[in-house]
Amino acid sequence: MNTTVVTYVVYLVLSLSLTVWVGRTLSRAGRVFLADVFHGNEKLAEAVNHLLVVGFYLVNLGFVALWLRVGDNDVRDVAGVFRALSYKVGTVLLVLGVMHLVNVYVLNRFRTGGRLRGEQRPPTPPTAWTVPTPPIAPQV
Repeated sequence: MNTTVVTYVVYLVLSLSLTVWVGRTLSRAGRVFLADVFHGNEKLAEAVNHLLVVGFYLVNLGFVALWLRVGDNDVRDVAGVFRALSYKVGTVLLVLGVMHLVNVYVLNRFRTGGRLRGEQRPPTPPTAWTVPTPPIAPQV
C-alpha cells in the first residue's frame, strides 16, 4: 500500500470520527438549549435539533469528501503523510468549529428575539396633541 492510500484512509477515519463525535455532542447539549429557545416545547425542540444535526452532518461530510484528494506529489514518505494529514484534519476541525459557532450564534439570536417578544412593550407613543380648553369660570 502506498503512502497516498494510507493518507486517505487515516484522513477518512479521523475526519469521520471527529465529525460524528462533534455532531453527537452538539445534539446532546443542544436539546436543553433548544427547549429554552422554544419555551419548553419539547417536540419542536427535538425536531429542530434533529434537522440541525442532519444539516451539520451533510455539510461536514460533504466537505470531508471534497477535501479528500491529495496531490500526487504531496505524499512521498512518512513525513509527507503527517504533513498532509495535519493540514487536512486541521482544516476539517476549523470547519467543524466554525459550523458550531454559527449554530450557537443563530440559536442565541432566536432565543434573544423570543425573550424580547415575550416582554411587555411600552404603550404606543402619542401621534397627536390635544389643546386643552380653558376652565369654565364658576357662576355666582
